[in-house]
Amino acid sequence: MAALTEWYTEYGLSSRVTARRAQLELAREDDRIFSVENDLGLPAVPFDKEFPDRYLQAGIAEADQIGIAAGLAMRGKVPFVNTFAVFGTMRGCEQLRLDVCYNGAPVKVVGYYTGLSGGYAGPSHQCVEDIAVTTAMPGMTVLSPADAYETYLAVKAAAAHPGPVYLRASRGPTPAVYDSPVEFRIGEAVVLRDTGGEPSDVSILATGCQIVPMALTAADLLAENGIQARVVNVHTLKPLDRVAILAEARRSRLLVTYEDHNRIGGLGSAVAGVVLAEHPVPVLRFGVPDQYCAQTAEYEEMLERYGLGPATVNAAVLRWLSAH
Repeated sequence: MAALTEWYTEYGLSSRVTARRAQLELAREDDRIFSVENDLGLPAVPFDKEFPDRYLQAGIAEADQIGIAAGLAMRGKVPFVNTFAVFGTMRGCEQLRLDVCYNGAPVKVVGYYTGLSGGYAGPSHQCVEDIAVTTAMPGMTVLSPADAYETYLAVKAAAAHPGPVYLRASRGPTPAVYDSPVEFRIGEAVVLRDTGGEPSDVSILATGCQIVPMALTAADLLAENGIQARVVNVHTLKPLDRVAILAEARRSRLLVTYEDHNRIGGLGSAVAGVVLAEHPVPVLRFGVPDQYCAQTAEYEEMLERYGLGPATVNAAVLRWLSAH
């Protein structure tokens, strides 16, 4: 990881931190950048100290928070809403739909503690419905970067994007995916593991911090069993990269979708819809079961407990391949 070693040393492995570092850097370059908070903040990233007039605390009132951001955006500002993902997309859902998306207001919502990353905080803080909610809103762009570095790039891309953006961030540090600088392009999936251009047995389409690294681990496990799997990082859920998905469908016997989100309404549903309409191919969907995940633990253990560990994916793929 020589090329990005210094970057990771300086910025760390937490998307929660790098998202805010990117916002602070943007604010230093552009006086339209605002941070609208709901009692989160991050002392290590002193946006409030450097730009007190552009740092607004709405308190624990997400509907108000998003309404404030919409007003700023309609006056030519570029506000970033920093909030718990579950509260921003649930309590602020109506404001996202009408104040932001209906008006095409360039509000950038960064949702933290996505998926099961809240761990011991339990179902109240778990956010496994946000992709379904936000992708259903006309005009909304939905990003789900793979690690802290890509989160940093995604925030910069979101700021430059003309419309509303929802960006998923995790809670604590997650494994690094990239070992050299890349360019982040909204709507363009990234092939992380190739099979030399040859047809493959399986393509794993993954999204999000923690999950994309686990997809690479699952591919390693499959390789130990003689199965060469491609791994694609789908960092944009909307607009979805249909070209990339169909390319994988044409070269693989099986598509696997992998996400820290309810199996309903997320990446798996979106991929299945694309291939069903244009190039039917079997799709195995790995996501959070359609239940409240009340048996809490640390993040990685939560994923294992609810069927999202790499070994589980490996075993299920091997069973499917042996049966077909």
